[in-house]
Amino acid sequence: WNLLSNAIKFTPDKGRVEVWLAEGPHSAVITVADTGRGIAAGVLPHIFERFRQSDATATTPGLGLGLSIVRHLVETHGGTIEATSAGAGQGATFVVTLPLGGGFAETPAEPAPPPAAGAASLLGLRVLIVDDDRDTRRLLAAALGDLGAVVSTVGSTREAMESFVRDTPDVVVSDIRLPGEDGYAFIRKVRALSPERGGRTPAVAVTAYPRAEDRARALEAGFQMHVTKPVPPHELAAVVAAVAGRTGAR
Repeated sequence: WNLLSNAIKFTPDKGRVEVWLAEGPHSAVITVADTGRGIAAGVLPHIFERFRQSDATATTPGLGLGLSIVRHLVETHGGTIEATSAGAGQGATFVVTLPLGGGFAETPAEPAPPPAAGAASLLGLRVLIVDDDRDTRRLLAAALGDLGAVVSTVGSTREAMESFVRDTPDVVVSDIRLPGEDGYAFIRKVRALSPERGGRTPAVAVTAYPRAEDRARALEAGFQMHVTKPVPPHELAAVVAAVAGRTGAR
């Protein structure tokens, strides 16, 4: 999914994204190719490293956590992933090879380190998650709920406002691209409320838009933080705790 999302995101209108599945003697080979922006030669060797987005300009696909997560998942299943590109503007191709027959890597993947003890507390924190993707809502709700937050989820701006007015949360976590009115419109409606009705409730934008101007627009609309998807659960928890003033010892 991350490979396909990147291919679509970085391929302009009237471009082409192709996906192939081939079967070898002992493996399945999945290829995702596009005619999009491509990958510069100097960047290509680092394409699967974490946190490369910070030194990119949002014109290079996947330089964040997305491709790092892909590699982690593929290698956990005993497979490999390769990326090729003829350069900027020349498209990119990703090839995933997975063993057939349920093979897995002999060395189990190391679990992600837990948040540092005393770094943040979400116990009892009421969080409203707004995202039109059901799986994303479930993932975010589970990540925050496991740390003690009381989570409500909705899939649209209309539902979000109804939930907000009915039971004002301590923190809002909202996507930007939503059906009907977007996340910017939602947070502006929240900020239009009086403080007594929750108009100053902290809010985090969790979005696939990574550019500096997207961050500026989110902050201008009324969000306190702008986080780019995909975000690891412990990082999201730290951001939520920070905007809620829950940093520090439990």
